[in-house]
Amino acid sequence: MAYYESVLVFRQDLTEPQVKEKAAKYTEIIKELGGDVKSTEFWGLKNLAYVIRKNRKAHYVMLNIELPGAQVAELERRARIDEDVIRFLNVRVEALSEQPSIMMKKNNEEAE
Repeated sequence: MAYYESVLVFRQDLTEPQVKEKAAKYTEIIKELGGDVKSTEFWGLKNLAYVIRKNRKAHYVMLNIELPGAQVAELERRARIDEDVIRFLNVRVEALSEQPSIMMKKNNEEAE
């Protein structure tokens, strides 16, 4: 199995509990496909660089996952079908980082 960083971008009109519910749904999908979610990060509501499907902002969620390479296409197909997901990106990595991502560090600095 390979390691991936998967970023899902959800519509701005979803509430935070709905976004967390959607992230849990994708966790279940990954487990159903024979993978495992190592960590989940909620980056929050961010401004988009340009309007995507009439959205100026979006909720970002990053999942560090372990998934068979053949199942990535199915995960992407399901994300494409979901109308709450406006963008997604799956990047294969050599190893998963144990530390928080740069976006989480940035969010923590802004909160302080």
